[in-house]
This record gives sequence, structure tokens and C-alpha cells, in this order.
Amino acid sequence: MHVPDGFIDAPMSAATGLVAAGAIAVSLRGARRELGGTSRADEEERGGERTAPLAGLVAAFIFAVQMLNFPVAAGTSGHLLGGALAAILVGPYTGVLCVSVVLLMQGVLFADGGLTALGVNITDMAITTTLVAYAVFRGLVKILPRSRRSITAASFVAALLSVPAAALVFTLVYALGGTTDVSLGKVAGAMIGVHVLIGIGEAAITALTVGAVIAVRPDLVHGARGLEQRLKLRVGGELVDAAAPLEPVAARATSRRKLWIGGLVASLVLAGFVSFYASSNPDGLEKVAADQGIDRTAEEHASADSPLADYGVRDVEDARLSGGLAGVIGVGVTVVAGTGVFWAVRRRRGTSQVG
Repeated sequence: MHVPDGFIDAPMSAATGLVAAGAIAVSLRGARRELGGTSRADEEERGGERTAPLAGLVAAFIFAVQMLNFPVAAGTSGHLLGGALAAILVGPYTGVLCVSVVLLMQGVLFADGGLTALGVNITDMAITTTLVAYAVFRGLVKILPRSRRSITAASFVAALLSVPAAALVFTLVYALGGTTDVSLGKVAGAMIGVHVLIGIGEAAITALTVGAVIAVRPDLVHGARGLEQRLKLRVGGELVDAAAPLEPVAARATSRRKLWIGGLVASLVLAGFVSFYASSNPDGLEKVAADQGIDRTAEEHASADSPLADYGVRDVEDARLSGGLAGVIGVGVTVVAGTGVFWAVRRRRGTSQVG
């Protein structure tokens, strides 16, 4: 659902840019709390292991899976948006930043999503999907039994609803700043209809990923915090754990490294190899834009001459090798950029507390 340059006029692009900038500013403050755990004691014990490296990995994984377009209807494909996945794994504020990092890398390096439309894309794909998904997820978790299956089921529903919500927001943005004269009713019907189908794929990917991480390290899933409570005993007027942790800190650290390495390898394989077999059909927005005549005003991307434009490496003639190398480079750049951003945010939190 990457909106190209030219679909939305300058005033609306600027307005969504301001919305995106404000949301990112708020998310930076919120992410400091999410990166540091739920309390000062929690930060000292677990904060460093949580979101800085994991959030960078989540951003890289979203980048990789977005390369895997899957068929959803005749001549149409879809791909992961990622807001629900990011929000549930690392928190809603950090999730907005994760998807925003992905969109920035895609726009600058791969000419995917217009640069003047970056505010539109962040508002639509990062803010809307993350907030809608996390609100639905938290609502379901409160009424469902406290179990891992409930977390996975809530993840599925939240991700499913987040995609048509993003389609609706695009329609509203287009109604206010669209550059072609088309029937908004037809645009809304087509966008929401096809993105309900895409939402099923989004839900499946999100639920499978969340379920896999919960099975290995439920303590690293933001949405599963508090799922397992330790028994507390009062000793000398203070509450202490009734038993020692099930595994020592060193073992948990090793498991954490294995999870990170496994996630990175999976991302590299998906982007570098599996992406070659992705559907070549236009995605939901591209199909609707072509059918409704919205794409008449599309402009050439400012990064069209990038050596990685259109997810290929310039001068590498073999399509499989070119796409695979571009995917691997994209995962590498995204995980480095994302991890760097989140480490900087966490260090800012630590500095603020010391001061």
C-alpha cells in the first residue's frame, strides 16, 4: 500500500507529514519507556535485553516479509503492512518507529513509496495499523483467558482489522487531497474490499510470528507481559520470589542471542531467496489505482535512479541474483539503522534518569 508521488496533492502531503512528525515525536518518548521495561527494577534486570536489538530485528523482518507479495484475488496481490506485528512484539510506540524506519529505507533506497508521500505512508501504514491493531489486541486480551493461545488469537484479529482500517484512512486522505476526479464511493469499496482479503494474509503472518516468539521467549513479547506471574512470598516485610528463575541469566542471554540470530537468518532467507517466488501481480493499491484511474497523476520517483531501485541491484543482469542481493542489502541496512535508532532512544532514557 505504498502511495507514490503524485497521488496526493501538496497541501495534504504536507498535512500528513506534520501528523507523521508529531506521531514520531510522541513515539520517541513512549518508546523510551517500552525500551526500558515497565519499571526501574525491570529496566535494570531486563531492559537491555528487550527492545533495542529486538526492535531492529523486527524492522528488518517486516522489510523482508513485505517483499513477499501473496496472491489474494484475480490479478491482485498483497503484502504485510507490519503495524500489528510490531506493536504486539515491541509495543505500540516502538512499533510506529519500526514501520517508519522500514518505510524510510524503502523510499530512499528502493524507490518504493514516494518521498513527498512519506507522510501519507507513515500515517497510513505505520500509525493507523499500529494504533488500530494494538487497541483491538488489548481489548481482546482483557476479555480472553490469560494464555498464550489467547495472545495468538488476539494477534490474528488485530492484524486482520488493521489492514482495512489503513485502506479506509487512505480513502479519507484521497478524498481530501486526491489529484484525480474519481468516484470516492468506488475507491472506498474497492480499497476496503481487497484489503479485507489482504488482511487475512496479514493476520496469518502476524499470528504465526507472534506464536513462534511466544513459544521460545514469551518474556520478550510486549503484548504478553504479565502473562506469567511469579509466586511472591512476604519475607521480613518485603515481597520476594518464591523460587529462583527457571533459567539463569547467562542461559537466557544465550537464548536471546540465538533468537536474534535465528530471526536475522530467517529475514535474510526470506528477502534473499524466497522473495524471488513472490507474486508479480500489482498490490491492492496499485490495482485499485489502475482500475479507477488514480494512477494517471503518478510521478516518477525521486530515487528512481537509485542503484537498488525496484528491489534490484543495478548492472546485475540475473534477476534472481539481483533481487536476492537487493533483499539482503535491505535487511542489513534496516537492521543496522533500526537498532541504531533504538539504542540511541534507550541511551537517551538512561541519560535522563541519571540526570
